[in-house]
Amino acid sequence: MKKLTLLLALALASVSAFAQEIDKIGARSSSDYAGGSGGTSSRNTGFGVKGGFNLADVYGDNKKNYTDGSNYKSFHAGVYGQYGFNSHLSIQPELLYSRQGFKGGSTYNNGTSTTTVNERRLDYVQLPVLLVYNIVDNVSIHAGPQVSLLTKVVEDGKERKIANEGNVYGYSYNSLDYGLAVGAEARVGPARVGARYTAGFADVINNQVAVTGNKAIDDIKNSVFQVYLGLGFAR
Repeated sequence: MKKLTLLLALALASVSAFAQEIDKIGARSSSDYAGGSGGTSSRNTGFGVKGGFNLADVYGDNKKNYTDGSNYKSFHAGVYGQYGFNSHLSIQPELLYSRQGFKGGSTYNNGTSTTTVNERRLDYVQLPVLLVYNIVDNVSIHAGPQVSLLTKVVEDGKERKIANEGNVYGYSYNSLDYGLAVGAEARVGPARVGARYTAGFADVINNQVAVTGNKAIDDIKNSVFQVYLGLGFAR
């Protein structure tokens, strides 16, 4: 968690520095874009595509029960829409596919057999709804809630069911996650580059059975740092 927070701070500093360089070369301001609906002169009304890199992990009380933990590196991609209320404030819903997960060994049993898993891949369809505020013409910060639907689970390269039907696996995965996203973004014309951190509030794993001693693995939540590139189209 501390590493991800540090990475986010460094990325946001890079975004700010990038935007300052943009200003030096005369990037277009918000008034250079056609106004959206309602007569606003903001370029914050439109839609676009985006994608980038995920550095995923988990946090929670039971993370200590996983051995040799490390980040899971993958990607996200999707589309967004944006409506500008004025030249500074807008709302931005997104629809994303995000491949997340985490590395860390855990041993569990379903009452009859014992299995060890070292890497988990979690594929989500996500809907963040963000409030965006332009600090200056080419830099904005954003924050808002996010809902995620788990569509696929892969453990050590082998796909498994999300649910623990018939107590085959010893635990199930939570198909619904919800949390908070916060980040910053810089723009050059229709292009954008940004960094974001998302924290899930729902447990990734639930309904664990046959727990002994300190082997509980269910109190963990998603933690993802993202960097991305996007291309927008003003409406």
